[in-house]
Amino acid sequence: MVERRRAERLDQPREVRRVQLPRFDPEAFGRWSEAIARGMGTAHFIVYMTVVITTWFIWNTLAPAHLRFDPYTFTFLTLMLSLQASYAAPLILLAQNRQADRDRLALEEDRRRATAQKADTEYLAREIAALRHAMGEVATRDFLRSELARLAEELDDAAQRRLRLQQRDAGWPAGGAGLDEPRDESDTGPAGEGRPRPGSR
Repeated sequence: MVERRRAERLDQPREVRRVQLPRFDPEAFGRWSEAIARGMGTAHFIVYMTVVITTWFIWNTLAPAHLRFDPYTFTFLTLMLSLQASYAAPLILLAQNRQADRDRLALEEDRRRATAQKADTEYLAREIAALRHAMGEVATRDFLRSELARLAEELDDAAQRRLRLQQRDAGWPAGGAGLDEPRDESDTGPAGEGRPRPGSR
C-alpha cells in the first residue's frame, strides 16, 4: 500500500525508462563516412556503377525468363538505387560538415598566426624607427674625422706658439725670421702688457 501511494503522488515525476540506443564512436563513424564520400566522388565509382547497371539491364532483358530476377520496370534495381541515394546524401553531408569544421579551425589558426605576425612586424618597425632616431644623434665617421683633423691643427698651432715663446725667452737670434710677426695673447704678460723683447729698453 505504501509503494502504491508513493507511486500515485502527483508532486513527484514518474520514472520513465529510456531506451538505451547502441553507442558508437563518432570519430570512427565520421572517418568511415568521409571514406565513402571520397570514394563516391571519384570517376572509378561512376564507371563501376555504370557497368553494374548496364549488366543488370542486359541480364534482365536478354537472359532466359526463368533466370531473370528483376524483369522489366526493374523494381528491385530502383529500390537499390533509392536506398543508395538515401544513405549517400547524409554521408556526404556528414563528410562536408567535418571538412567545414577542419576549414574553420584552419582559418582560426591562420588568423591567429597573421595577428601574431602583424604584432611582430609592428614591433620590429618601432624598433627600427627607434634605432634610426638614435643613429641620428650618433657621431658619424666623417664627423669624427673632421673633428680629429681640427684638433690636430689646433695642437700644431699650440706647439708652434710654445716653440716661439721658448725662442723669445732664450733670446732672438741675429737676423731671426720671426721679428716682424704680430703678437698674440700668449705673448702678453699678466697685466696685459707686452713683454719687452730681448735687447730692447
